[in-house]
Amino acid sequence: MKEGDSTDIYVLPEGCIADILSLTSPRDACRSSVVSSIFRSAVDSDSVWERFLPSDIRLILSSSVSPSLPNFSSKKEQFLHLCDNPLLIDNGTKTFALEKSSGKKCFMIGAKELSIAWGGTPMYWNWPSLPESRFSEVAELLRVCWLDIRGKMETQLLSPNTTYVAYMVFKFTDDAYGFENDPVEVSVKLASVGRAEQGGVKSVYLKRHEETEAEREAPKERGDGWMELKMGEFFNERGEDGEVEMSLKEVKVLWWKSGLIIEGIELRPKENQ
Repeated sequence: MKEGDSTDIYVLPEGCIADILSLTSPRDACRSSVVSSIFRSAVDSDSVWERFLPSDIRLILSSSVSPSLPNFSSKKEQFLHLCDNPLLIDNGTKTFALEKSSGKKCFMIGAKELSIAWGGTPMYWNWPSLPESRFSEVAELLRVCWLDIRGKMETQLLSPNTTYVAYMVFKFTDDAYGFENDPVEVSVKLASVGRAEQGGVKSVYLKRHEETEAEREAPKERGDGWMELKMGEFFNERGEDGEVEMSLKEVKVLWWKSGLIIEGIELRPKENQ
């Protein structure tokens, strides 16, 4: 066999090929399965997908309040299930999932876990259950002029060396009003021990507006029927001793508003990083 012959790799034991593939990514590993039958077998091995699952996956699963998980026949099956089926954790206040191409963690902080000004006052906010929500309750704005919604997440729970994007996940009732004329302010700020606070504030419209397409980011419809608005992004380096705070507010113009339904704030890895 000549040096550099492409068939050299086929003399490697399947276990060695699996070890090599486990150092790549779920997307690259799956792509390599078309190379040959031995690659396909290596890609399906538990040793590969064990590496792609988070190191604290057992701790995460132990905090689940979702219905009993199925008995998985392989680590690959478990991985793919967690990509497509967000898991309710922390007494139902958050959901956890995996990003399919990278295996990085995704979280959504439910409305009940957010800090909402006057959220506990029935005159201003209602807490209904919606069949399309992954949470038992969502926050429905009845009528306020002071809108202030905040959420926090410890960075050690997120995947390290990852750029995350925060999204407000919401929708409107048919008779919603007060969001057409003026933008709201959104921010994502990262604070960690020994480092200056990172992040800024930007103005966005929750409803499409003549300025939205030209100058500001617009909300986008998701596949699950909700809308999402990009609030900002941040780089989670080592994820130690830090906290990211996200906020959405309108406390300047003070128009009366109604009909906003908040499901939560989602944190997921930035695409193509």
